[in-house]
Amino acid sequence: MIEVSHLSKKYGNFLAVHDVSFSVGSGEIVGFLGPNGAGKSTIMNIITGYLSLSEGEVKIDGFDITRDPEKAKKRIGYLPEIPPLYPDMKVKEYLNFLFDLKRVKMPRAAHIDEIMEITGLKTHQNRLIKNLSKGYRQRVGLGGALIGNPDVLILDEPTVGLDPKQIIEIRSLIKRLGENHTVIISSHILSEIQAVCEKVIIINGGHLVAKGNITELSESLSADKTVSLCAVCDKAALKTALENIPGAEKVEEKPEKTKGACRFVITPKSGEDIRSAVFDAVVSLGGKILELSANAVTLEQIFLLLTENAENADAISMLKTTNKKEDETDDGDI
Repeated sequence: MIEVSHLSKKYGNFLAVHDVSFSVGSGEIVGFLGPNGAGKSTIMNIITGYLSLSEGEVKIDGFDITRDPEKAKKRIGYLPEIPPLYPDMKVKEYLNFLFDLKRVKMPRAAHIDEIMEITGLKTHQNRLIKNLSKGYRQRVGLGGALIGNPDVLILDEPTVGLDPKQIIEIRSLIKRLGENHTVIISSHILSEIQAVCEKVIIINGGHLVAKGNITELSESLSADKTVSLCAVCDKAALKTALENIPGAEKVEEKPEKTKGACRFVITPKSGEDIRSAVFDAVVSLGGKILELSANAVTLEQIFLLLTENAENADAISMLKTTNKKEDETDDGDI
């Protein structure tokens, strides 16, 4: 749905974005991450057609944003960090205004009613935008992005400044929108990205430093590949069963406070995923699993490793190699 190829952007002699390539498949919700000044806002503005590119190519559903901008932009809904609202307009009036501005060919009343239903604005349709809470103004901005039913939604910091309840509501709304739209969401709240997205793109210093599935990135960067197990089971029998797992390298018993439970940390052999075998070992002994988890770095740790510690060349090199292999074998998605 979105194809970015060898994208670069210069401001005079300053190279803000350098040779960035990625693709986002139809129906995916992808997190777009990077520290302030990394170039992510520049890339998002180029994708939406707000900025021109210096080199490379951007296509939306096969339409080039430079050569065929009208067809490409019709497939994009954009919510900037500060939605461009008209505070003295009523909610429904504003949505009707955008309907005309975008020259939408769909049935007006049904389309706007559907958007207000999706965004939870129906009960506020006759209120002035300036009298709405920030959360509802965000909903109005999102409703504006949905006018014309675009295939792609690009959301820049959609929950910034919202209270926890509003964040949960907007997050839930984005998940629902992901069922029928391709979504790119930029946010500094990494827990939000982890809750909504399965895949991420990470930009630093104008360069693409990582892209792909969050779980796979975590596993590729994690030095600790161990599996933690807490179970209610015969301790000696369980330890023997775990040691007999073909892919297990080492089994260590750890202290456990839960009455009647035991805890083990199992180190797998290189390249082995032993979680299923650990589960089967407990079940075969009639035990009950209280906790089974693979130790891996979090999205926050990935982000800090690749952006704050830019000198960590080994980690970045590893991910670039992984990204290159994915590019050679993927079917067009991240």
